[in-house]
Parts: sequence; structure tokens; C-alpha cells
Amino acid sequence: MNKNDLFFNSNCRALIIGSTGSIGRTLVTMLKEKIGVDNVETINRFDNGFNFLKPETIATTAEKQSGEFQLILDATGALEINGTRPEKTFKSLEYTNMVNHFTINAIGPALIIKHFMNFLPRTGKSVFVTLSARVGSIGDNKLGGWVSYRSSKAALNQIVKTASIELTRTNPHSVCIAIHPGTVKSKLTERYLKGHPYVEPELAVKNILRVIEEKSSKDSGGFYDYRGDVIPW
Repeated sequence: MNKNDLFFNSNCRALIIGSTGSIGRTLVTMLKEKIGVDNVETINRFDNGFNFLKPETIATTAEKQSGEFQLILDATGALEINGTRPEKTFKSLEYTNMVNHFTINAIGPALIIKHFMNFLPRTGKSVFVTLSARVGSIGDNKLGGWVSYRSSKAALNQIVKTASIELTRTNPHSVCIAIHPGTVKSKLTERYLKGHPYVEPELAVKNILRVIEEKSSKDSGGFYDYRGDVIPW
């Protein structure tokens, strides 16, 4: 394959939303090396006032963007919100915590799609990616628990599937997918790493970028792990 045929080349512009987290920061660094510093734009709550709890900031941030992005990657998400850990059982379920999870892990990404999908080109390969989680798989749920986080990620997967259908109508070469990056070592996950395999952010991002490079329009709407394998809904 000729280098110019690769998705990540000097003609590719990328927008990383949630660029201050462990995965987001690493994505920015690696993409700048792959496609050039000037081809990578970032959005985060610190620099742009981007805040899912204030939906109007999503629209106003989008209004400040210009041009087309071949890749839009949503690296937002939360496992613990306001210091509340995932529920072990339904006895720990709290209304406010569940609402917060849906706001950040499902409604927020849906609003990103609403306000930013028009920046994806209507010709050639274009990619929208959001970071989901294997625990959002209904078919793979063998342990229970983590009700709010699981449910919000399952909702996110449905949002991605629905968005992929709409994007295909405007660009048949578009790719809209959810990726489970694996358990990535970060402040978000540090208290959950004991006894579980995990990867450093650098390896996680290499895997994410490889999956993006490999996937095409026939894979759009899917939910994949860091190897590119399908995860059951």
C-alpha cells in the first residue's frame, strides 16, 4: 500500500474532543506525529469551556470550528462522577448518579454528533469514533453491577449505530464506530487495576489508530475492541 493511500496522511485533519484525558492527550501527540501539528485540532473543557452539563457550550464550540475533519474522535467519558464509584449492586443505585452517567457517557456524545457531524466531508473516507467500553455490551455482561456506567455505554453504542445510518446517507464512505480501548492505566482507572490486565495510554492509542486505519464503510455502526474484533451488543 502506498503511503498516500493510508488514512493518516498529510491530507487528513483530525479533531480530538476531550483532549486532556490520558487517552486524549496521547492521541493528540501521536496524531501530530502522523499527520502534522497543523492538522490536529483539540477541544476540552479547560481551553474551550466545553461542558456536557451546559449543553449550549457544545453548540457554541462547534460554531467556532471551520473546514472539514476527516477524523472526529470523542475521547470523553467518565467512570467515577463526583467521587461516586460504580455500583456493586442495585442497592447502591442513585438517581443523580445515573443521570450524570447518561449525561456524560451518552447524551454528551450524542450532542457532539449532532453539532459536529457536518464537519465530516461528504466524499472519501471520513471517520467518527467514540470510546465505549466492553462492560456496555449486553451480551457480554456476566457479572452484573456497574449499572449506571454499563447502561450509559450501552446507550452510547445505540447512538453510534443510529448515527452511522444517517452519515451513510450523506457519505457512503463514512465510518462511525465505537471502540473499547481496553483497560487503560490512568487516574480514572487506577483503583480498578488490581488483578486485571491493563495497557499504558501509548499502546491503547496505537491500537485505536490501527483500528481506525483498518475499518471501512462496511464496518460502520459497529462496536469493536482494541484488536478490531466485534463486541456483541
